[in-house]
Amino acid sequence: FLFQLKAQAPGSAEELRCLQVINQQQEGSSLEELISNQSCLKLANTIKAYVATVAENVIRRSAVKEARRSYFNSSEGQVPPKTAGKPSAHLTLRPQSLAQDGNSKRFGNLSQSCRHAIARWEDSTIHSHLQNITYRDGRLRVNQGGKYYVYSQIYFRYPSDGASTRVSVPQLVQCINWKTSYSQPILLLKGVGTKCWAPEADYGLHALYQGGLFELKAGDELFVSVSSLAIDYNDAAASYFGAFRLDL
Repeated sequence: FLFQLKAQAPGSAEELRCLQVINQQQEGSSLEELISNQSCLKLANTIKAYVATVAENVIRRSAVKEARRSYFNSSEGQVPPKTAGKPSAHLTLRPQSLAQDGNSKRFGNLSQSCRHAIARWEDSTIHSHLQNITYRDGRLRVNQGGKYYVYSQIYFRYPSDGASTRVSVPQLVQCINWKTSYSQPILLLKGVGTKCWAPEADYGLHALYQGGLFELKAGDELFVSVSSLAIDYNDAAASYFGAFRLDL
């Protein structure tokens, strides 16, 4: 560097002599001659300014290169994946009919009091979500084993066919079922409501909620079944099904 500077600028005899002194300077040797000479100090300041400019340019180029790399990675969808959250799901009800009762057979042998499996849930609306849990055809599938709080609420809207039907009070039942490697589902939770509504009411409304903590393994499935599909389908906040893992 010093020889290049000497070649590029003619400079004075004093500056050339300073270059020779600097060139021959060894680590730990005295700098008295350089400090006492104004020409040498001026030359040293010039070298210092030049080094600072070079360093600034190197840092700037490195920052621009890093910014471009980040931009292209983002535009190509190569952003590093975010840390996965804890498994959780909250589903809301979709309309279905008693005509779909035949589909309940694919859920396995269900209790007569809970023989209608609910096969249609919403999983991607403003009221629902899925995170590290899989949903398909009415079932939630656990991908990570652990302790899960499982819950459901069904808002029954039982129709009245006249005063005579009030003699036989309907029994409303909700079940949360657990499907493992075993061929038949296991009943986890069961909620029952027996209600007697006013004879003049067109509909009897009743919400059943239940929830509990269970140890689940990866691959286990959960689903809800009910005694009747006479349910209020118009309120996403009233009928729902979900689960979330707890780190205990």
